[in-house]
Amino acid sequence: MEDVVREHVTLRSAGPGSLKGLCPFHDEKTPSFTVRPTVGAYHCFGCGAGGDVLRFVQEVDHLSFVEAVERLAAKAGVELHYEDGEAPQREPAGKRQRLVEAHRVASELYAEALLAMPEARTGRDFLRAKGFSGKDCSVFGVGYAPRGGEVVTDHLRSKGFTDEEIVTSGLAAQGRRGPYDRFRGRVVWPIRDVTGDTVGFGARRIFDDDRIEAKYLNTSETPIYKKTSVLYGLDLAKRAMARDRQAVVVEGYTDVMACHLAGVETAVATCGTAFGVDHIKTLRRILRDEAGQAPAKVIFTFDGDAAGQKAAMRAFAEDQRWASQSFVAVADAGQDPNELRQRGGDDAVRHLVEDAVPMFEFAVRTTIGRFDLGTAEGRVMAIRSVAPIIAGIRDEGLRPEYIRTVSGWLGVTVEQVAHEVSVAGTAAAQVPVTSSRAQRPEPSQEAGSTALPPPDLRDPVVFAEHQLLQCLLQYPSLFDVAEVDAIEPEAMVAPAYQLVLEAVRAAGGLSTAVALSGQGWISRVGEHADEEVRPLVTELAVAPVPARLDGATGLPGRRYTDELVRRVREVTLRRRIADAISALQRMDPAQAEESRALGIRIQGLQRELAVLRSEMT
Repeated sequence: MEDVVREHVTLRSAGPGSLKGLCPFHDEKTPSFTVRPTVGAYHCFGCGAGGDVLRFVQEVDHLSFVEAVERLAAKAGVELHYEDGEAPQREPAGKRQRLVEAHRVASELYAEALLAMPEARTGRDFLRAKGFSGKDCSVFGVGYAPRGGEVVTDHLRSKGFTDEEIVTSGLAAQGRRGPYDRFRGRVVWPIRDVTGDTVGFGARRIFDDDRIEAKYLNTSETPIYKKTSVLYGLDLAKRAMARDRQAVVVEGYTDVMACHLAGVETAVATCGTAFGVDHIKTLRRILRDEAGQAPAKVIFTFDGDAAGQKAAMRAFAEDQRWASQSFVAVADAGQDPNELRQRGGDDAVRHLVEDAVPMFEFAVRTTIGRFDLGTAEGRVMAIRSVAPIIAGIRDEGLRPEYIRTVSGWLGVTVEQVAHEVSVAGTAAAQVPVTSSRAQRPEPSQEAGSTALPPPDLRDPVVFAEHQLLQCLLQYPSLFDVAEVDAIEPEAMVAPAYQLVLEAVRAAGGLSTAVALSGQGWISRVGEHADEEVRPLVTELAVAPVPARLDGATGLPGRRYTDELVRRVREVTLRRRIADAISALQRMDPAQAEESRALGIRIQGLQRELAVLRSEMT
C-alpha cells in the first residue's frame, strides 16, 4: 500500500503506523490524506476519499477494477488468469494495460531505430549538435520514428495489437486505407507518467521536406495521455523533488535532458501546452506544498524573448495556487538551459537555477520595463500597473517591504506606491473571486492599450493647460512665439492635451497661426490632430475662456496669457527636476561621476525654477 501511494504522494510520518500527505483527489494546502499501511487502507479527512490499494489505483489513475488489478499484478510480477464470467456487461480486460504495452513496444522500436537505421543519421546529428551522446539518449529513451508510413503500425500488429488498439493509443491515425504512423521521420521522446509507464511521445521535425511544418508533434489526447497533467521527466525527477522540495519547470525536452545531465535533477517540462492548474496539483503533492511547512521552491525557466516573458506572466497569474515560493530563471543572453549547457557547461545551468529571482520581482520588473521611467507619466503608469501585483501578495507582512523596494526601482516616494497599492487592494476586494486570476490580475501586456482618459479639470495644473490651449487656438497673436515653441508636448500632464499641443506644432506653430484667419488656424490644427482628439480641438476652440476680456479689444489680457505660459513652464521644470532625482535614485553607487554630473544638473534646474517663480510673484 505504502509503495503504491508514494508513487503519487509524498508521505511523512504522522504517528505510529500512520503516514500523511496532500490528497491526490482534491486541492489542499494542509495535508489531510492519511495512509495506514498496516491495515492496507487510506482516507482523506478533507474530501472523504478512502478505500484499499485497489480503490486507490482505480481513482488516482482512472482505471476500471480489472485494469487496477492488472496494474498491481504487473508491478508485483504476478501472472493473472482470466475466466469468462456469466455477467454480459463485464468490462474489457486490461484496456489501459494494452495501451501502455503498445507504447512500451513502440518506444523500444524507436530507440533501436535511432541507433541502427541509416536514415536516422539526421536525427543522430541533430542530437549530437544539441550536446547529447548516445548514452545520454539511452538514459532518456530518445528514439527515431522511421519515415515509412506504417513501420510502427506493422510492428505493433506483429506483436498482436489490433488496429483499434493502435489507433486508440495515439501511435497511429486512421486513414482511408487503414491506420498509418502518427510520427514519421522525427526524433521522438517517450513521455512517461509518474509511475514510469510510457503514455505518449513528443516528436521533433528534423527534415526540411517533412510535410507537417510544426516543429513539435505530441500524442493527441487518449485514454492514458492527458497533456494538461503530464510532465516530461517527472518519472526521473520525482524522488529528487521530494528530497529537495524543489521543482524546476523548463520549456522543452532537450532542456530537461540538459538540466538532469548538469545535475539539476528536479527539472520537468510540459508537453505541448502551457503550465496549468493540473500540473500545479501534481507538483504540489510531490513537493509537500503545504501551509505551515517551510516553503518548497518552484523555479520556472523561460526564454528571454517576448513569448518567454508572456509565459512567465501566465505562470505568475497562477502563483496564488502555491504555498511554495516561486522563482524565475532567465539567462542573461536569453538562452534556454540546453543552449546554456552547450556554451557554458554544466556549471552554467546550475548557476542559472541558483541565481533565480523571486517570481514577484520578475513580474514587477517585466511590468515596469514596458514604461519610460525617465518621464513622470511613465512612472505614474508603472506604479498603477504594479500596484495590483503588490496588493495580491499573500503575506500581508511582506507588502511594506515590497512597497519600499519597488519605490526604489521606480525612483518615487514610498507614499506614492503605498497609496496606489491601497487603491488596488480596495478595488480587488470589491470584485468577486472566481479564480486565481481574479485574485491577482495579470498585468496588461500592452501599456497604453486603453482609451485616452478625459482631462481632469479639477486638477489646477490640468485646468491651466486647458486654458492655455484655448488661448493658443482662439487668440494665438497674444503669445510670444519663442516662449510657446519652447513648451514640449510632454510637459502637459493630461495625455489628451499632449496630443492637442502636438497638433498645434505639426500645424506650423504660432508663426503659422498669425498668418491665418481664426477659422483657418483651427481647421489646420484639426487636420493635424489624431482622430481621437479632434472633437477636443473643436471644444477648446469654441469654449469661452474663463478670463475677463478687454472691453475695447475683446481679448484676454496679456498678463493672463503670460501667466498661463509660466505655469506650464513651471510644471515642465518641476518634472525635469523630478525625472533627474528619480534617475539619481536609480543609479548604481559605482557611477560616482555620473551621479555628480546629474546632481549639478538638478541644482541648475532648481535655480531656473526659482527665477521663474520670482517672475510669477
